[in-house]
Amino acid sequence: MAANHQQQDHQVLAPSSMPRSDAENANINYQFELMRNKKKKRMRCMAYIAIFALIQIIVILYIALAVIRVKSPRLRMDRVVVSSDPSGDLRFAARVLVRNRNFGRYKFDATYATVRSTNNNNNNVGQFLIDDEGRVRARSTKKIAVIWDVRSSNSSSRSMDLMVEAKMRGKVEVFRVIKRRKSGDMNCSMTVDLDTNGVRNLRCM
Repeated sequence: MAANHQQQDHQVLAPSSMPRSDAENANINYQFELMRNKKKKRMRCMAYIAIFALIQIIVILYIALAVIRVKSPRLRMDRVVVSSDPSGDLRFAARVLVRNRNFGRYKFDATYATVRSTNNNNNNVGQFLIDDEGRVRARSTKKIAVIWDVRSSNSSSRSMDLMVEAKMRGKVEVFRVIKRRKSGDMNCSMTVDLDTNGVRNLRCM
């Protein structure tokens, strides 16, 4: 009986499992390292996706703001050529530039420009019509040829200072959905040499 009791105690004190070998420990560490690397890759991939999505949102917002924000057209004048007849009357040929800075076309109404002479108490000495199909494509500049006449002032001055002014009214259409009314002003000044019919100091604001 005593021998059986000692044998039972020995069995109770014996370990329940054998110690892991070095190969088993290495395999467990390798599996753990694989799981950790996969987790890092998933986190890195999620970070890249989040950064890409953020960049896309910023680009979309920028484009949306650029499209929705409607700007007024810019008007200016260039290539002014002057000719005269024997009586001293002047004929002006020039080009009006209508710049549309929007992402939609600009449709404008027929616009009359007035010409004033500072040599003649700022009185109107001429006018002309700005009208050529009445539209400007998105993000483009339309060039419109204009002509006007100025009668001789019989002044002793050999130069003439002119102011050309116009207010263009129209509508910007973006994707045929957004329609905003916008107007643009043209204020140009120039000096005409009556001896040579040359134009100098042409400025537009």
